[in-house]
Amino acid sequence: MSKVSGSHKRLRAKVLEILSSSKTFDEAMALLDKIPAKKAINPLISQFYHSDDKVRWWAISAFGRAVARIAEKDIESARIIMRRLMWSLNDESGGIGWGAPEAMAEAMVQNATLAEEYVRILLSYVWEDGNFLEHDPLRKGALWGIMRLSDVRAMLLKKYDAADFIRPYLLDQDVESKAISILAIKNVGDATDCSTLSNLSKETNQNAQRLKIYKGDGEFMEDTFSSLLEDIQKVLCV
Repeated sequence: MSKVSGSHKRLRAKVLEILSSSKTFDEAMALLDKIPAKKAINPLISQFYHSDDKVRWWAISAFGRAVARIAEKDIESARIIMRRLMWSLNDESGGIGWGAPEAMAEAMVQNATLAEEYVRILLSYVWEDGNFLEHDPLRKGALWGIMRLSDVRAMLLKKYDAADFIRPYLLDQDVESKAISILAIKNVGDATDCSTLSNLSKETNQNAQRLKIYKGDGEFMEDTFSSLLEDIQKVLCV
């Protein structure tokens, strides 16, 4: 038993070392891809609440890649992992589920079958009549997941009227949730959103606020709230 425990600790340390010391995202992913996917899952999940943004988000990206690798050979094993994340968000689990919605989304970005099967679950996490996540940081994670998925699978999200789930968060009190929702609406919204976006641009108390948002694939976006609004209005409101 101690040998197994020691092996897990060494693998966890190795994963953390790769995530923290790799100079580029591609370098980190190439090294992590060499670890058997099923063995990488737990060490990656353990980094979902790391204090370093790079380590945390790269772990979430790597997790999505690992689950996709598993799904290619054994879709049922990938489903079990997705259900594990879902369970971690359940009050009965006794945990908090940090990073679970984001990780679910990354797996769906990487695998079309998982996207088809779990996209409605992800949407339900931000819907008050669905599996609504009461804890604000978790709900923001689900919003981020929808935003991330919208960059890759916008048509799938439109199929399930994702914009209707996101629109209420354009008026959220939290400026980061609002910004994430704007980025998602840019991909799945339409001209009917222009009136709301125009009103938001008048809220000068938030316009100058600078935000740092992970866009996926190792890339962080840093911009002001007003710039995000200008970009989406150019897309939807011309």
